[in-house]
Amino acid sequence: MRVPWVKKYAPTKAIDSPQKEGAEQLKKFVADFKQQKKKAALLYGPAGSGKTSAVHAIARELDLEILEVNASDVRNKAEIETRLGTASKQMSLFSRGKLILADEIDGLSGTNDRGGPTALAALIAETSFPIVMTANDPWDQKLSGIRSKSVLIELPGLDYVTIFNILKDICAKEGITFDEVALKTLARRAGGDLRSAITDLEALTTNSALTKESLDVLGERDREQSMNDALMKVFKSSDPTIAITAFDHVNEDLDGSFLWVDENLPKEYTHPTDLARAYDALAKADVYRGRIKRRQHWHFLVYVNTLLSAGVAVAKDQKPTASVKYGPTGRILKIWQANMKYQKRKAIAEKLAAKTHTSAKQTIKHLPYFQALFQKKHPSAAKIAEECELDPEEVEWLSR
Repeated sequence: MRVPWVKKYAPTKAIDSPQKEGAEQLKKFVADFKQQKKKAALLYGPAGSGKTSAVHAIARELDLEILEVNASDVRNKAEIETRLGTASKQMSLFSRGKLILADEIDGLSGTNDRGGPTALAALIAETSFPIVMTANDPWDQKLSGIRSKSVLIELPGLDYVTIFNILKDICAKEGITFDEVALKTLARRAGGDLRSAITDLEALTTNSALTKESLDVLGERDREQSMNDALMKVFKSSDPTIAITAFDHVNEDLDGSFLWVDENLPKEYTHPTDLARAYDALAKADVYRGRIKRRQHWHFLVYVNTLLSAGVAVAKDQKPTASVKYGPTGRILKIWQANMKYQKRKAIAEKLAAKTHTSAKQTIKHLPYFQALFQKKHPSAAKIAEECELDPEEVEWLSR
């Protein structure tokens, strides 16, 4: 039976993981579990960053039996207790050590009547074996009880150079010839998701070769290429009849098209007057988009499309002649990072509020005073961290 490359080339040791630092940290936690104050580890990071594969690699390296469940299979209290309750306390059938993996715990039900997160938090307190959980967003409010009982380990999104080198190594082992530009394009398009990059490589190289033409097979998924064509129709043309059809066949939603135009507009329109007129058209399109969302007035959609495409195209006096490389927006990532920062601040405030007998909302207002103590390494800072069970990452946040 043919083994998928995602499994075939999965790391077998922590040091082999593309997330070496985080994997080694997790390995130390599991290996020294009996000496750990907290009995669970929470791995977090975007999809495809190597969270699950790192856990399996460490289990193999330390010769541990691994019991894996997905949060979608154990969404409530009864299912968690049935699937994990006994397993977390009893020795393996073959007297080996055991590691419990609860994957994608973002999927746990946060409603009071289902009690998934609460049941898992109670399980952590009583477990005889290390519990490792994975999540994309560890700062979700429903995970606060789990988070306070866990060691947090971040596995950030992988950069395209790392993904490219891994794909290049797989090609060498599989005897695949490749066009370097095509392989780098495949790595970039993965958006930090190594799993999807390896899956795409396997799908595209059935004839043991990867060429630029091979990427056309993934036409529907190649949003960046189709968006490049659309942006060229808008930015390089002053003919509204050409520009108005730019986004008709793009595999991107309306919000995504706005972000692409907003990100790349200043690269093309360098004259202040042209740029001002183009942003005026974009702003008016956004007004109509807001009315669609608030009032469901979908007949405004024609105005949104016209302003977003033809409106931006005719805003310039002259066609740009410079060669510009379009890129996806960084705004979504910035929004995600801002949300992570806010959720982390909120999580710290909740811990402090529980010990100071006040609300988290009030504690957030007083966080600068706590930060001053931690930044100056005041003796009381260490006592606060211990009393409130602050994680090293939370202490670091207060110390910035």
